Amino acid sequence: MYSLLQVVAVVIAALPMALSVAHALELPGKMRLDERTYRAVQHIYYPGFTIGGAAEPLSVVVTGLLLFLVPAGTTAFWAVLLAFFCLAGNGRDLLARDPPGKQILDGRRAGGRAWRSLLRGWREARRSAAGLDRTS
Repeated sequence: MYSLLQVVAVVIAALPMALSVAHALELPGKMRLDERTYRAVQHIYYPGFTIGGAAEPLSVVVTGLLLFLVPAGTTAFWAVLLAFFCLAGNGRDLLARDPPGKQILDGRRAGGRAWRSLLRGWREARRSAAGLDRTS
């Protein structure tokens, strides 16, 4: 049971990590797009990333369960605890990247500097999430 939960925790945590890295890698190209093209691209890719992103809270739950099975005070306990906090930190990033993401998808026009500011905020939230994922 314990070994199976370890494997499940790693697999579930790997999906959001891969998505965060994919976002970071696609960003330089997306930053060169004008607002209209960017919105078109977002509508194509956003649903897939959203479905995969559902694994983020699930990874926190599974890692939390794993934490209860590891003997307290051992090296494994501290490693799982660190992974739990890193994965839980993604919740903060979700709150940071959700408003700009919704604004982009809702079709509200930002234009000019406001558009670039919106993209910068979303970009920084994604970079932060990618960093937290890699830590775990």
